[in-house]
Amino acid sequence: MNGMLLLSGVVILFLLAYFGYGAFLKRTFGVDPSRPCPSETKKDGIDYIPTPLCVLFGHHFASIAGAGPIVGPVLAAYLGWGPAMMWIVLGCIFIGSMHDFAAMFLSVRNEGRSIAYIIEKELGYAGRQIFLFFCVATLILVVAVFTSQVASSFVTTPAVATSSILFILIAPIFGVLTNKKILSLAVATCIFVPLLFVCVWLGTVIPLDLMKLTNCSKAAATNIWAVVLLIYAFCASILPVWVLLQPRDYLNSYLLYVMMLLGFLGIAFYHPTLNVPAFACEGKLTPSLFPLLFVTIACGACSGFHAIVASGTSSKQIAKESHVLPVGYGGMLIEGVLATMTIISVCYLNLDELKEMLSGANKVPPAVAFAKGLAQFSTKLGLSYDAALNFVSLSISAFMLTSLDTAARLARFIWQEMVLPKGSAESSDNADAPQPAMSPTRQFFASRWTSTTIIILLGGWLVLSGEGNHIWPIFGAGNQLLATLTLLAVSLWLMRTKRPVLFALLPMFFMLIISGWALVILIKQNIDKNWSLVFIAAFLLVMALALLALSFKKMKETKAAQKQA
Repeated sequence: MNGMLLLSGVVILFLLAYFGYGAFLKRTFGVDPSRPCPSETKKDGIDYIPTPLCVLFGHHFASIAGAGPIVGPVLAAYLGWGPAMMWIVLGCIFIGSMHDFAAMFLSVRNEGRSIAYIIEKELGYAGRQIFLFFCVATLILVVAVFTSQVASSFVTTPAVATSSILFILIAPIFGVLTNKKILSLAVATCIFVPLLFVCVWLGTVIPLDLMKLTNCSKAAATNIWAVVLLIYAFCASILPVWVLLQPRDYLNSYLLYVMMLLGFLGIAFYHPTLNVPAFACEGKLTPSLFPLLFVTIACGACSGFHAIVASGTSSKQIAKESHVLPVGYGGMLIEGVLATMTIISVCYLNLDELKEMLSGANKVPPAVAFAKGLAQFSTKLGLSYDAALNFVSLSISAFMLTSLDTAARLARFIWQEMVLPKGSAESSDNADAPQPAMSPTRQFFASRWTSTTIIILLGGWLVLSGEGNHIWPIFGAGNQLLATLTLLAVSLWLMRTKRPVLFALLPMFFMLIISGWALVILIKQNIDKNWSLVFIAAFLLVMALALLALSFKKMKETKAAQKQA
């Protein structure tokens, strides 16, 4: 298979899906461009801010992409490019993009609140609390793991540290200049995007190597960077979104766009042939293909984390409901294109070379394997292999940092919802209903200062104790289980409002089987090895089953009520 032919075919299919299936979703959900959005009705200058489409798309895409659509497909390439590409294409079009669109739309229609708000309206307070606890636990671990990964990348590649710090410093300047109307968005973009690439170059010229500067060990340098990053994540969660998070994500998105353009042109001129077999499972469909392929590739096909982003930060910045399709559905499709490039970047090797690169004596992380492939393709464009490798590596590291700061802010949102009193969904849905009283204790824990502090301290404890990396394996399955619960909430809403439901209900059952099966396998594999993994996997499974039991009961009640009506 020719890599350029595969990539072109995927792009064409995604364009057809956007204009075809996307139009169906707009009609089914009832997108209304004239309807006021929460960014206007609840505008506070901190979280709720009407945002231009291009800026919001940059923030959303940078937040959901990260290293996810790179690491997962690289690891899944062991199974052959055929099953991986089928899941990326079909999963992205019919499950992942629909999942992101629905989560964002329902949040916009419900005051910018998370999917947990929908669950409370459908399943009550107990269902809301179970779902929110599930989300908070996931996000704390995401904060811990990405802090650890970014800190490690700063130590091993000091140029990344310099560039990342410079990115953080210029972002607030961009935010102030555009938000205060000192410069138009177009003018500021023309100034700051080239400045962004100057920062990339400065990183290679002035690498910030803590081990040399402080004469400390690698472990000590990693811990120092971890503390610095946690402080940064705290600030990103507390500050108004237009000061740091939004402008940094918007500017960083140009790094990813250029990286993807570099990859597209490189593939076009290099014309790589996929030398990994289309099917490399050696006849074993379980457990390597079913279910593990579908939890190994999450971002790029379907990811529960996207629902938290879509209904956490992005929905609070949507200026018009018509923007939900390009941001929610379109953003996921472009992530699918990146996942396709990832498959091509490693499958041009033969299977033995791929295995040696990822698990041999000189093994490299999956992100580095991807960077090496794109760098090799870029040589056909006249670029230096080393220069291309450095640029792609810097881009990936920048997006891991984006995942960290977004996860910290999202965890704060979810925590604040978790401490809301019983009945908050009903009172928000009915303007005449009395608002539930917030006790002083609840007010204290609901403040953005307290909630962020708790999130950062818990994440920091996991990082510095090393526990975060030990329990990370369950969150491939846990992430897909989160997508299952989101699709469950969407299905309940569609059923209650008498809309078509099978297009959400069938993917929900598929994701339920896949994620539940993967968790059971994980429990069996670790029953005598790691009891913390076993406990957390079992706990996630029990919470999901409890929500499902409540949901099936609600579905029966809804059907009965509709028949009587």
